[in-house]
Amino acid sequence: MKKNMLSALALMLGMLPAQAQQVEFLGDNQSLVRINTNNRYLLIPVQERAEMAHVRVVKNNQLAQTFNVRLAVDKIDYFVPLDLNTVSGEAVLQVKVPAQQHVNKAFKDYSCWTSMKYSDTFDSRNVEKFRPAYHHSPAYGWMNDPNGLFYKDGVWHLYYQWNPYGSQWENMTWGHSTSTDGLHWTPQPTAIEADALGAIFSGCCVVDKNNTAGFGNGAIVAYYTSAGARQTQSMAYSVDGGQTFTKYAGNPVIVSDVPDFRDPHIFWNEEAGFWNMVLASGQEMSIYSSKDLKQWKHESNFGLTYGNHSGVWECPDLMKLPVDGTGEQKWMLICNINPGGPFGGSATQYFIGQFDGHQFVCEDQPEETKWMDYGKDHYATVTFDNAPDGRRVAIAWMSNWQYANQVPTMQFRSTNSILRDLSLYQYEGETYCAVRPAKEMDAARGKKIARPTDRCEIVVTLKGDARITLSNGSKERVVLDYDADMASLDLDRRHSGQCSFSDAFPTVVTAPVHGSLRTLRIFIDKSSIEVFDADGRLSMTNLVFPSSPYNRISVKGKASAKIYEIK
Repeated sequence: MKKNMLSALALMLGMLPAQAQQVEFLGDNQSLVRINTNNRYLLIPVQERAEMAHVRVVKNNQLAQTFNVRLAVDKIDYFVPLDLNTVSGEAVLQVKVPAQQHVNKAFKDYSCWTSMKYSDTFDSRNVEKFRPAYHHSPAYGWMNDPNGLFYKDGVWHLYYQWNPYGSQWENMTWGHSTSTDGLHWTPQPTAIEADALGAIFSGCCVVDKNNTAGFGNGAIVAYYTSAGARQTQSMAYSVDGGQTFTKYAGNPVIVSDVPDFRDPHIFWNEEAGFWNMVLASGQEMSIYSSKDLKQWKHESNFGLTYGNHSGVWECPDLMKLPVDGTGEQKWMLICNINPGGPFGGSATQYFIGQFDGHQFVCEDQPEETKWMDYGKDHYATVTFDNAPDGRRVAIAWMSNWQYANQVPTMQFRSTNSILRDLSLYQYEGETYCAVRPAKEMDAARGKKIARPTDRCEIVVTLKGDARITLSNGSKERVVLDYDADMASLDLDRRHSGQCSFSDAFPTVVTAPVHGSLRTLRIFIDKSSIEVFDADGRLSMTNLVFPSSPYNRISVKGKASAKIYEIK
């Protein structure tokens, strides 16, 4: 008991309220908050329905940082931490909200002013029922595109588009997590923060094994989009394995007059003997080459008349893949698009062809669109540089821009898919992308269990038409229908649980089946269901928000199921 009382006292001393006299009002929509503390954090109360406030952090009369945050007006949804390490001692926050924001409550009466706290810790322990058990998610705040993926010295590095000051899109920086098994992720300090050139949008990392850039053998070189008044491409490098980055003094490295000019992805082209970059340039993909990762030559563009153009092209990737069972290899160009997906919103399309380091030549018909995944929640798909065994390992943002800001979580928003191994396969004269659960998921399979749980794998053996229903005691359900004659697989999540946050969420999605399905691998986590053909011929990625876990399974037709826990 004494130990518990001391712990409680320490927690109270570590979270002291900001004093009222520290807030000074400069009119009806501006204020100064004077910081005078050696605590690590200022905990800022957030209300998601509030308008955005703009905050300038000033230290020694110099601007140290700016960010936007939805300050709590009359209700606190959660707190976010402002790290005071760089302004230890004294600083000033200059706060401004839109003049029309405080129609129903005076600015000086906002609840945030009396609720700010100093603290030496920030508690990001899971308080969300929908936080996944074995998928990557940020410790707190908003996340979208995975960025800068690489593998080195036994560690997977995952960077991501991150808002540290709220669980909706804003303040883009690169968050960072690491994993030794590709399944369980450890949060790391913020990797790359906004600067005078703009916010930090999507990009990539490469392991420069041969020191082509001059930063050292094995240095990690990051490329990202600086999103200022225009979008330009910038570089940073790390000599400590990706933990900290130094921004290149010559930024921006690549500029353009195209408004949507972003998301560079770089790889070493062994056959050509130089680096290639592919980046989104309006409704095309621009291809560049370089010997030193600093000086880039524009080689060509691809895509103006190919595929789906219903939305913005972004987050490209380009890779050479084996064609299963043939000994042949072809190139695949990934193009993520929003909107324009097969069931609305964002999705991932791809193109098959040949690439000589200078030009990508597509073998598909221009009007043809090939989708990598037929779920609603698969976007910003990119691959890891330097993946083990020469594999092409991909990960996707598991959400959809139609409702990503509204899904029913607050401590964090958004999750990434499990790792996926990519290859190619042929069917009726066409070449398609094969998507399989990465082999790391095989190692995660645990003992056989009798009933589904909120962290399990279900293996379904099929010999014809079948219906698989996952449900709970609240009559919430997800239904999978396989029609062998129609060569299609449907997933119905219209009654899967919470759906009312968006009209676009309750839906039925359908995947074409190239051939006959024999085995499905279904991965269930607390808020997601990922369905794969074991042979790689289809994948369907979907979010679900049941009030309680699906603990019942019904299998009808020519099928049987086995259930395994995920370790």
